[in-house]
Amino acid sequence: MSKQTDFGYETVAEEDKAKRVAGVFSSVASKYDIMNDLMSAGLHRLWKRFTIEVAALRHGDRVLDVAGGTADLSSAFARRVGVGLPGGGQVWLTDINNAMLSVGRDRLLDEGVVAPTAQCDAEKLPFPDNHFDCVSVAFGLRNMTHKDQALAEMRRVLKPGGRLLVLEFSKVWKPLETAYDFYSFKVLPWLGQKVAGDADSYRYLAESIRMHPDQETLKGMMERAGLSRVEYFNLTAGVVALHRGYKL
Repeated sequence: MSKQTDFGYETVAEEDKAKRVAGVFSSVASKYDIMNDLMSAGLHRLWKRFTIEVAALRHGDRVLDVAGGTADLSSAFARRVGVGLPGGGQVWLTDINNAMLSVGRDRLLDEGVVAPTAQCDAEKLPFPDNHFDCVSVAFGLRNMTHKDQALAEMRRVLKPGGRLLVLEFSKVWKPLETAYDFYSFKVLPWLGQKVAGDADSYRYLAESIRMHPDQETLKGMMERAGLSRVEYFNLTAGVVALHRGYKL
């Protein structure tokens, strides 16, 4: 029998999850950025800005943006490391989904940023060991079938002293749970239908958040993947958390 895993609240065969997730993001790719603004009231920009500051990148650094989607982080990282400047660094934009990757690549080109892109699976990264100063994954880890394997791969490609940043939805502060559940399961699908013509994908989003490991559990997973000095920062009362760990 095939191994089973979660797809939101559904239980599906492991080999089917990637296809189902691909369908979700292919459906919403063209409206992804506007939906992010609407459903977070613009807060996703602040969460990503905080991530960029915590990354503490320097001119000349190499960065890998895993599940980078529409390239919000890659664009900012490129400016920080000096892509295209003398002695500048490099930013790789990657995503498993071609529709999302195409949107991100086009955005970078429109901004005058020439950065390499690769369609690849985070669980099997096509990069050498000890290559990047920083690896980031923003709102992508919860969609991966084998999160432990993906974390191990991200650690593998980090240089000694490099850091992994995981920005992801997490466990909200308990007094806000009821209101957050109403917003997630009633408002988000309605918004998805009105703006992107797709309520089901945003219902999956709400469900996938509930199935994702909470702050302490994810911290433990990163430590078991071999990362050190793992810490996390709760943002917006735990709606989102940024985890940081180092390869020592």
